[in-house]
Amino acid sequence: MAPPPAPVSPTPWPDQWRGLVDDAAIFPPGNAELLQALQAFLDRRAEWYADLVGSFVVTDTQLGSVPAGLPVSVVLTTGAGAVEGVAALAARKDLRLTGLEAAVRDVDDPAGNVRRIDAAARAAEVDVPVFVEIPGPVTPAWLTAADEVAACGHRLKLRLGNVDHDLIPDAGTVAAWIDAALDRETPFKATAGLHRGVRHDPEGGGAHGFLNVMAATQSLWDGGSAHDAADALEQRDGVALAGADLSSARRWFTSFGSCSVTEPLDDLVALGLVSPDPSPLASPALEEHP
Repeated sequence: MAPPPAPVSPTPWPDQWRGLVDDAAIFPPGNAELLQALQAFLDRRAEWYADLVGSFVVTDTQLGSVPAGLPVSVVLTTGAGAVEGVAALAARKDLRLTGLEAAVRDVDDPAGNVRRIDAAARAAEVDVPVFVEIPGPVTPAWLTAADEVAACGHRLKLRLGNVDHDLIPDAGTVAAWIDAALDRETPFKATAGLHRGVRHDPEGGGAHGFLNVMAATQSLWDGGSAHDAADALEQRDGVALAGADLSSARRWFTSFGSCSVTEPLDDLVALGLVSPDPSPLASPALEEHP
């Protein structure tokens, strides 16, 4: 199968929103079938909003079914031990790796776990961003692990949602995470639950908005406090968020994984942040790829 064409947007796409969403359709709660999700990803690359979407997010166990040429960020389901195999498979199949995503699993030694992830990436000569998820609230151990992420030149991954609403981090926790990232000048991506632009309250609990995360990031970078950032995360006025200066936020908040692309897009259009183009182009078909 020939490599898929690069995305083509008939109209210029604002840099502020370019590559903001990583397509995580195969993950909960979407749980899309892999081949269907890959075809949808390809189809979007010929749409007017193609540049909104950055990478396709896939697990290490499913990477072998991804065709060459697609930008893929790989979630390491077995931690640092999977890095060597992912790197070898990517090289063998000419896959276009854009990132590796690893969660710290050793709660007793999170900083040591970060060092093991780094050692595996260096041994495999990985030359793409490595995003490290450190679970839990900001504690001295969390901060020490974040120090290691920064020292190794890697990035943070922040889990902002959960299918269990009781496990969604509150605004204070998220503000502390972002504050710690910026204090170390460490870029971060977000994952889970960030489908909508504005903070809202679906049945069962609250959900963060990606514009809120951008506003909190901007506030902290401009010298605001963690309390100011928490207030930004609680903002429910979409018009106010859309009119705010968020020009520096994407320097640090690189992207977020979402099982929906249309929901973030709909909110950007509804708030007047992007203008739709009604003329989609033809899209390629996806073949079965063993």
